[in-house]
Amino acid sequence: MHTDPSPIPSSTGAWLHQRTLDQLASHGWSQQNHFLSEELTLALAAECRQLAEDGALALAAVGRGDASLLRPEIRGDRTRWLAAGQSDACDRYQDIMEQLRLALNRAFFLGLDNYESHFALYAPGACYQRHLDRFRDDDLRTVSAVIYLNADWPNGQGGALRLHPQGEPMLDIAPLGSRLVLFLSADMPHEVLPATCERLSLAGWFRRRG
Repeated sequence: MHTDPSPIPSSTGAWLHQRTLDQLASHGWSQQNHFLSEELTLALAAECRQLAEDGALALAAVGRGDASLLRPEIRGDRTRWLAAGQSDACDRYQDIMEQLRLALNRAFFLGLDNYESHFALYAPGACYQRHLDRFRDDDLRTVSAVIYLNADWPNGQGGALRLHPQGEPMLDIAPLGSRLVLFLSADMPHEVLPATCERLSLAGWFRRRG
């Protein structure tokens, strides 16, 4: 198991590290390797692939409501929102993220009230151009979370999450399995670079009270 300093155990068996919270506070983003167990990561990846085989993943739109459009050249992932009771693996993941929500509230007093999440599958060559995770008419999304489900990710495959921190050089984060990336939804422009192979993740947002 990864041994970052100052682990914070949760009741679900996941480990949140104090360094993860410190990085988020000081830089507006953070990452933690081995956030999920290998077993849970593989189970979630298998579920995502099965949903794809069943035709249950839908091409994601850009925009929202009446203004939403399918623009695969801008956003090419296929998604499926998670629901309570969907599967044992998804419920275990949601329990872990609930513990993370509580930890974020304790550390930063953000008033985070809920967490929403979906599977995201990027086929080879698919990307998501630079954007923010907060809608112009909805400021409830506060902290974005990405958890990667790729068991192996060799160098040279592409598919990085590219962050654009204000006043700092851009940063590319490889989509290694079980890796957690957190960033502030309103302040961190980011993009998903195309890859040469299939790329699996769970994307989610901690939302404050309306």
